[in-house]
Amino acid sequence: MQSGNKPGKEQRTLLVMRKVLSSIIRETTPNPGMKHVLSDSTREDIRMCFGLITAREHELAEQSGLEVKERPRYTDQPKQSSVISIDALNKPSKPSKSE
Repeated sequence: MQSGNKPGKEQRTLLVMRKVLSSIIRETTPNPGMKHVLSDSTREDIRMCFGLITAREHELAEQSGLEVKERPRYTDQPKQSSVISIDALNKPSKPSKSE
């Protein structure tokens, strides 16, 4: 990023490319049960483009010292990690009755 957190030319280009590809996917996605108008290879190429865009966005963010954001997730999607209190780890477990 450039001074004042204004996106540079490359970031703006990547953003526009991402938006255009997303629009193409939304507009060409068929209803359930219908055949997709794009070939499998074209859809795979679009996936690869999204991957390249994301990789470059991360590189640019790291170069400018910005925090790299995690992938977006739905609010009802479970988190893959959780915080555990160290105090909870240090507490002795209750002895079983057989001891």
